[in-house]
Amino acid sequence: MFNDDDVIHTYTRREALDDGVLMDAGAMAQEAGFTLPVALTAQVWATCVSWSSEERAPQDEDGRLWDVLWMASLAARAAARRGDSGRVAFEVRVVPRGGRRPRVTKLVLMLGPGDRGEPVVTIMEPGED
Repeated sequence: MFNDDDVIHTYTRREALDDGVLMDAGAMAQEAGFTLPVALTAQVWATCVSWSSEERAPQDEDGRLWDVLWMASLAARAAARRGDSGRVAFEVRVVPRGGRRPRVTKLVLMLGPGDRGEPVVTIMEPGED
């Protein structure tokens, strides 16, 4: 139906990482058990990972990123055992800005193709795509 001449616009994963629309989870994703590259949407990063030393609760970004990645890896392994693939919902407890008590935050892990068709993981909020 379409050919290469019909493409109006493309936006690659690399461009999204460079623009800050996606945030690379880096080596910590491998430590959490992922064998594929993992990125978080900017919204997930802002809500679940980003942290200032000026906040009241004693946390840091590395610890918060670990919590998200670890819970995502547990959900991914459970889904793999069930034979599920593609999109996996999971929850993580997150201390909100200005708060002290964690709240349950629903997230989604999406397995999809990267820029060259390679498998990659993206962690996002349920309404993001």
